[in-house]
Amino acid sequence: MNQNQTGLRRLWGYAKPYRPKVVLATTYTTLGKVMDVAPEVLIGAVIDVIVRGNDSFMATWFGIEGRWDQLLVLAVLNAVVWILESTFGYLAALSWRNLSQTIEHDIRVELYDHVQGLEVAWFEDTKSGGLLSILNDDINQLERFLDGGASSLIDLFWNVVLVGAVFAAGSLTLLAFAFLPIPIIIVASIRYQRRLQPLYAKVREAVAELSATLGANLGGITTIKAFHAEKREAARVAKVSNDYREANREAIRFSAAFIPLIRMAILAGFSCTLVIGGYLVLNGRMEVGMYSVLVFMTQRLLWPMTRLGETLDQYQRAMASTSRIFNLLDVKPTMRPGDHALSEPIRGEIAFESVSFGYADGPDILKEIDLRIPAGETHAIVGATGAGKSTLLRLLLRFHDPRRGRVTLDGQDIRTLANDALRGSMGYVSQDVFLFHGTVRDNIAYGRPDASIEAIEDAARAAEAHEFILDLPQGYDTVVGERGQKLSGGQRQRLSLARALLRDPAILVLDEATSSVDNETEAAIQRSLGRVTEGRTSIVIAHRLSTVRDSDRIWVLEGGRILEAGTHEELVEGGGLYAALWRVQTGELLTR
Repeated sequence: MNQNQTGLRRLWGYAKPYRPKVVLATTYTTLGKVMDVAPEVLIGAVIDVIVRGNDSFMATWFGIEGRWDQLLVLAVLNAVVWILESTFGYLAALSWRNLSQTIEHDIRVELYDHVQGLEVAWFEDTKSGGLLSILNDDINQLERFLDGGASSLIDLFWNVVLVGAVFAAGSLTLLAFAFLPIPIIIVASIRYQRRLQPLYAKVREAVAELSATLGANLGGITTIKAFHAEKREAARVAKVSNDYREANREAIRFSAAFIPLIRMAILAGFSCTLVIGGYLVLNGRMEVGMYSVLVFMTQRLLWPMTRLGETLDQYQRAMASTSRIFNLLDVKPTMRPGDHALSEPIRGEIAFESVSFGYADGPDILKEIDLRIPAGETHAIVGATGAGKSTLLRLLLRFHDPRRGRVTLDGQDIRTLANDALRGSMGYVSQDVFLFHGTVRDNIAYGRPDASIEAIEDAARAAEAHEFILDLPQGYDTVVGERGQKLSGGQRQRLSLARALLRDPAILVLDEATSSVDNETEAAIQRSLGRVTEGRTSIVIAHRLSTVRDSDRIWVLEGGRILEAGTHEELVEGGGLYAALWRVQTGELLTR
């Protein structure tokens, strides 16, 4: 089964809840096509009345005397047909468009929800721009096909059936000749489908690469400007955009050749009807009215085939997008959340028991880590860059699972805990603060959307953010901009701390929370931390040792192993790595 058949079958299976709406829309399209074909039959009847008078079809079959009366009846029928055609056309368009919008919405929401359920490691290996192209462009491509292409195919099918019925009633000979081009068109369609399928797969890959490049560059615009790399990045975007253009150009070259081929087949069919039908009329073997109907019907039969190229183009693009959508839905998370809850009240006792971990197929970054944090204590983890400090926190938050050993919370292996139980017990403040485009109030309340303004302000005061928030143009209703770009680094960090504190977590996790702030902001954060860590388990990762000297215990990592542990005074007196780092940071001469 090829990619298109697989994509179409899966799409039909996915659309099962919408099938009653598909049937209704198809019914409207079918009735509209019946009304669309009827005027040609009425034109033939009018010609028949003018030529044959009281011997016409209307007089013979319906007993209507007089040409004028017959013409009036046909005029009324024509008006009714046009009204019905317009009505069914409106209902069909309304049904197909609403259906396509509904399916587009549901797929996007389901796909986004599915992606959110994948583990963090998957996102680390996936380009965000490519992911966005599936969530946005590929789904829009599918919506465009469902909106117009699907109804066009149904319309074309009924066109062939209904016109074929009229031809069969008029002349089996003309039926054979008029329908002669259709097998040619079908064979050409199949051939072009096969040629277009890999071409449009390349188009989707090219647009994903273009989206990834644009997304990365817009996200790093300040770095681009700082290094005066605008021309270089513009050239890079031009290259990937040109790759997209070239991929489209090859697909367009084949799809554009389709319509001229169809036109030649139409010319053959129309010529047969014109010449052979005329011969039959001249020899008295066919009435002029029927001949007129079949001439008009030949155009009605074959000219819509010219749209087959456009519909086929939409179909190929949609199936390429559908394959990418369902391929993403087929990605299964390798980390399954547990289903256990934590016993209340949550104490916050944490333990790493012989934990080893490495990313993907790489070597171990953490090696046989044994670390225990009693409930209610503040512990710090320090060490050089790359020692594995942040990786420990990622294991605690269960962004990854250890290769060996286990991490426990209140004595339970965190792999057995539901995600809301595990992460709901923690307040997390990262080094790279992410604020959403919205107000200060919205960002602080992100982890607790139903919080009152009083609770939000209390959390801001605890993080020493309340005063600067009041100085903002609209206070708590000030919009912070995308990623909080309207605020300073220190302000963003304090809002992040307030966001964590608003949840009143049993465990507070701080990953380099003061590494990129000035001394005044650091002092403010330190004062707030001194208050908010009381009575709750806190884990602090820091480069600046002055920020962790009051911790109950400090763990020193080196090369993925715990090198030493103790209080600040014990470690300084021990004269090990921590003591050396302390002397360097405090400006003391390191002497041996």
